[in-house]
Amino acid sequence: MQIFGTHDENTRAQLAKVAEKARKVALMADGHVGYVMPIGGVAAYDHAVSVVGVGFDIACGNAAIRTDQTVADLGNTGNQVARRLTNLADEIADTLSFGVGRKNRADDAPTDDPLFEDAAWGAVPAKHRQALQVKARQQLGTVGSGNHYVDVFADEEGVLWVGVHFGSRGFGHTVASNFLALGQGAKWGDRVPETEILLPLDQPLGHDYWALMELAGRYAYAGREWVARKVVSLLNAEEQELVHNHHNFAWKEQHEGEELVVVRKGATPAFPGQLGFIGGSMGDDAVIVRGTNSSDPAVTEIQRQAMYSTVHGAGRVMSRTAAAGKRNRKTGKVLSEGRVTSEMMQSWIAEKGVVLRGGGLDESPHVYRRLPDVLAAQGATIEVLHTLRPLIVVMAGANEFDPYRD
Repeated sequence: MQIFGTHDENTRAQLAKVAEKARKVALMADGHVGYVMPIGGVAAYDHAVSVVGVGFDIACGNAAIRTDQTVADLGNTGNQVARRLTNLADEIADTLSFGVGRKNRADDAPTDDPLFEDAAWGAVPAKHRQALQVKARQQLGTVGSGNHYVDVFADEEGVLWVGVHFGSRGFGHTVASNFLALGQGAKWGDRVPETEILLPLDQPLGHDYWALMELAGRYAYAGREWVARKVVSLLNAEEQELVHNHHNFAWKEQHEGEELVVVRKGATPAFPGQLGFIGGSMGDDAVIVRGTNSSDPAVTEIQRQAMYSTVHGAGRVMSRTAAAGKRNRKTGKVLSEGRVTSEMMQSWIAEKGVVLRGGGLDESPHVYRRLPDVLAAQGATIEVLHTLRPLIVVMAGANEFDPYRD
């Protein structure tokens, strides 16, 4: 198995457990413990898919748009640029919706997208189908909470980029939860333990899950592109380039002359020449990368062993509870103190010059690895094309309840 970087014993143990049923596994440098399969893990199967491997946030991913504007277009002086960024951050927060449903000013999300007429909806039991479609329409174009974000960046030449990170929201979560139940012999709507269930694609259950997983992928793409383009319009800019990828998904791919189902959970596809957008944290740079097209046999062998995958972010080093502490949701009483304070987070953000809206202590830069370190651990398998410095970061507020944030 190909393992990039260093990882704790629990993360490596999760990967080893996954390897017992998979043909091949790999772990990216941003890896950490997840639900059954580690975040940053990649696993290949013979004509079967792991529901918990793809995860509850099916098709979570990143999209970045390079615009035709630069920092210089924001104002003639530093003060003008600062005012423009502050106003733009407020406008993004007021226009877009963070959390469960659409509740801000924008109400032109593509809820009439052809995906809502797709035959795959027939895989949802009839008595649950309409409710799920209503939920999906209500949440299309919402960003969610947790580590999901909308950012405005400047690259090394001052060109402005818009970046977003989120997935298929409650639609994907519902599909994952219920096929996890069906795979354990329970009914749609039952709660079951989070355990690895492999669904053969030539069986009805696997066929139906795959159809809905792919539909959730289309849904996530539609939502991310709508949100990113909405921010481009707020900038009064034009789109020049789109870089878009899932990192919680499964693909049918050719590896070493045979078709395998490759599950990437918090890992970005990085075939030679393939572009990817990888975020850092709210106070760190992001990057546009490309899978290396190398003639070096040592590099190509590592790429092959990694199943042409790379990191999806910087990777957590601290749990949400460890970072922010724990409170009683009803009374607000502090049950345990967190290791990150508001002063620590705000100091980091101020030093980086980021205009922040929302964001909880559990998403402070302190809880993440540094992105350059994990990229370096991936070696020559990828090349960085652009380094994106965050100017604006907009996230859900610390107290925004969202059951689909992960």
